[in-house]
Amino acid sequence: MCVDWLTGCPGKGFHRIMLAVHFDQPGGPENLYLKEVAKPEPGPGEVLLKVAASALNRADVLQRWGQYSPPPGASNILGLEASGHVVTVGPGCQGPWKAGHSAMALLAGGGQAEYVTVPEGHLMPVPKGLTLIQAAAIPEAWLTAFQLLHVIGQVKAGETVLIHAGSSGVGTAAVQLARQAGAIPLVTAGSLDKIKAVEKLGAAAGFNYKEGDFSAATLEFTKGAGANVILDCVGGSYWEKNVACLALDGRWVLYGLLGGAEVHGELLSKLLTKRGSLLTSLLRSRDKKTISGMGKVLGCGACLWSPRHRGPEATWARALPQNYKAELVAAFTQQILPHFAQDEPGSLRPVVDTVFPLKQVAEAHVYMEQNKNLGKIVLEVTPVP
Repeated sequence: MCVDWLTGCPGKGFHRIMLAVHFDQPGGPENLYLKEVAKPEPGPGEVLLKVAASALNRADVLQRWGQYSPPPGASNILGLEASGHVVTVGPGCQGPWKAGHSAMALLAGGGQAEYVTVPEGHLMPVPKGLTLIQAAAIPEAWLTAFQLLHVIGQVKAGETVLIHAGSSGVGTAAVQLARQAGAIPLVTAGSLDKIKAVEKLGAAAGFNYKEGDFSAATLEFTKGAGANVILDCVGGSYWEKNVACLALDGRWVLYGLLGGAEVHGELLSKLLTKRGSLLTSLLRSRDKKTISGMGKVLGCGACLWSPRHRGPEATWARALPQNYKAELVAAFTQQILPHFAQDEPGSLRPVVDTVFPLKQVAEAHVYMEQNKNLGKIVLEVTPVP
């Protein structure tokens, strides 16, 4: 007879039904509710995780509105990141994961449920000293920020990085990672309180986009040089100001379109004048077979990120990563995750704004759409004693 390791109760935890966030048709947060659905079973190379918490992301809101479908083969259930405990390990797994291990997971979907299956290479250990609530705020936001800065943006020490939505989950992560890389982070945010909070995390300066021109402020701060890297989740409505404050040979990294997708004007000529690069990236849609150029910024052999592989001297690694997300998770686990466990100046920390129980998922969506949060909104799925 199967025994649930969490409770010691025969059969419990191995039921074939679980609760998950669901909506019958696209629309507002009032459409969200908890529904009994089939509990997933781990396939080859997968691990079944009993979810303790899952953080909310803008992608969840867009999917609820019918504007962002999950990639092929991914769960239709919302939730791009989760933390919890390993229940079972599927056939063919070769990693260290055993039943009872605490872990956090990068997901293409499925996190806002009692259980989720995860490719073993997308799991990370929970840093020492962090709760499962805090751990749930790490995977999607921090891996996105890590990817944008190091894999796509190729940030270097001494460079200036302009981070839009600096008080968001990705923004608060990017500020800390930019500081760790020796770069100078600047942020945009919608209130003075948010700017002050992000400055405490390491931002050199912040600009209220509701009250002033962030482009002019960036040029003033940099004495006319502009930002070497711009992390942009806004898109269309910011394009002209972004190009205006982009440094010569700068990299504008686009990863969202909260301000729309349309561009009206001479984008190409202005970008060409700056010799600028417009780079785009999405993390969720990358599948397990993606071949990338991550070898340029991940070290050879183990394919781990190393500063010595950035810049003109960067070369392809001996073996290009065949699984983009797994290689990204491995690099992050090796190079960044240890810095969460250090209780000293300069250590990294996830910023959690508010915790909602899973049954209040609709209220959590309303809160996100009101742009009230500083850092991550977390859903507590299974309270941990």
